[in-house]
Amino acid sequence: MKTVLVTDSSFADLALEEAILSPLGCSLDPRQCKTPDQLVPAARDADFVLTQFAPVNRQVIAAMNRATLIVRYGVGVDNVDLDAARERGIAVCNVPDYCVDEVADQTLAFILAATRQVVPNCLGLRGGRWGLAVTVPEMKTLRELTVGVIGLGRIGREVVSRLVPFRCRILVFDPVVPPAQILALGAQAAPSVDQLLSECDLLTIHCPSTPRTRRMIGRREFGRMKPGAILVNVSRGDIVDTAALVEALESGRLGAAALDVCDPEPIPADHPLLKMPKVTLASHIASVSPAAQRKLREGAANAIARAVRGEGLLNVVNGVERLR
Repeated sequence: MKTVLVTDSSFADLALEEAILSPLGCSLDPRQCKTPDQLVPAARDADFVLTQFAPVNRQVIAAMNRATLIVRYGVGVDNVDLDAARERGIAVCNVPDYCVDEVADQTLAFILAATRQVVPNCLGLRGGRWGLAVTVPEMKTLRELTVGVIGLGRIGREVVSRLVPFRCRILVFDPVVPPAQILALGAQAAPSVDQLLSECDLLTIHCPSTPRTRRMIGRREFGRMKPGAILVNVSRGDIVDTAALVEALESGRLGAAALDVCDPEPIPADHPLLKMPKVTLASHIASVSPAAQRKLREGAANAIARAVRGEGLLNVVNGVERLR
């Protein structure tokens, strides 16, 4: 009997996972671990680890006596220490192909809400004020804007495809995508992040959280953007320097922001972002739909099922292609 530790989950039950793994002789050990101290004893004798948000750090991985595979419920793997897992010969896999449409849809919703100032006008009306709640220049037409897109992975590509019919100028920076591919999508390639920032009226971010991307948008970058530009972030909160973001909004350097993610999460109850009418916020829910959740859970469970059956691993993110 193989033990699958589920470190944490936001699901009502694990029936989908059990339906896939139980017939293969796997027993699920569901937990709701929030700290390394809780994870260490739980992970000690697990054969496989399924994790959602729990901090699977070096200390936790060092305690794994039997585990050969860690699977993340999600696309990003920033809660797992990939280097520590690689050093131990433990493979780490994610589920990269779920929620692509959901996050792209959320991005477009945020773009339209921010350019048309949906939230400030709604709040104004609820406050008893009929009429325009912002100045006329703040009501923007998407067709007249340059939208900067950082990151052209699965989600970034879908965002671009949704923007093309609006006939705005789309400027993309992704150092691993050839300019010809970007042009074929109906966008233009920016030679650098700095040039993209200086030309865009709205910036949307679609890259993972890595040592190279964390805090990549900060005080310097906001200073290069046009006054009144808009920021949309549905990727990871720590890609943006939150203190610099608040400063840029308070000074008017940024005209608006729409965020599904923040650093830290959850956003503290007294955080200034919660009090800004030109900031649209969501609680990291862009990926959610019934279909996406099912695909996520089945994809994660099937990653372990492949390992149990001795099949090749898919979507390995730390370079360990074979189980020890």
